[in-house]
Amino acid sequence: MTDITAQRVAGKRAFITGAAGGLGAATARMLARHGAKVFITDIDETAVKSLADEINRDAGSQIAWCAAQDVRDEATWQRLLAEAAQAMGGLSVLVNNAGVGSLGSVENIDMKEWRRVMAINVESIVLGCKYAMPFLRDQQPGSIINISSVAAFKVDPDYTAYNTSKAAVAMLTKSVAVDCARQKMDVRCNSIHPAFIRTGIVAPFFASLGEEEATRKLTRGIPMRRLGDPDDVAYAVLYLASDESRYVTAAELVLDGGACAV
Repeated sequence: MTDITAQRVAGKRAFITGAAGGLGAATARMLARHGAKVFITDIDETAVKSLADEINRDAGSQIAWCAAQDVRDEATWQRLLAEAAQAMGGLSVLVNNAGVGSLGSVENIDMKEWRRVMAINVESIVLGCKYAMPFLRDQQPGSIINISSVAAFKVDPDYTAYNTSKAAVAMLTKSVAVDCARQKMDVRCNSIHPAFIRTGIVAPFFASLGEEEATRKLTRGIPMRRLGDPDDVAYAVLYLASDESRYVTAAELVLDGGACAV
């Protein structure tokens, strides 16, 4: 059952994309554990339904709803945000977590791949912010949390589209934040920038190289010499979703073990 003594986001209603696994799943569990209702989406409908069932089972009541979502589709955003607000009794938190990685230097990248990365990593966040805003306006104080990456600041020429998309998320976040403040809306918008986190994305490295060698390679640019855990990001989302961060907006919260300092 949910620990009611730890409910830092009691009464919040959160919409979370890319929630079938990794950071999205950790975030959904974290917010639910701390008192929020959650509407979780993913392109993997089976996995996201399994997570919603788990959260509801642990809570002993329905506090989670789910749906399949391709975040590139504008009409689906409009439909699901309305469904989420109806199911949860409003919407006060949007977590734009869905994203993809991509390899390719500027000379090698296929333009179809470039457009795919931009559609999922950037345009989906524009759509989420655009269509969530009326619901957030009605449920102030509200919070938008965009999951970016340290790739917004640390360049690897083999990740041209990914670096560019994550940098775009950082600036988009600031634009949304300042626009809300200018309108005197109590809706904050912040971005989170993790380094390597121990999720399925890095699993192939461990499978091919082994624990010790994979850790060494992945953390060679990280002063703390370790990977982050999904809950490291989920706790950051929890803070930004809560009223503890009411004076935090347009911020870039970097979770990188010191990587950006060297």
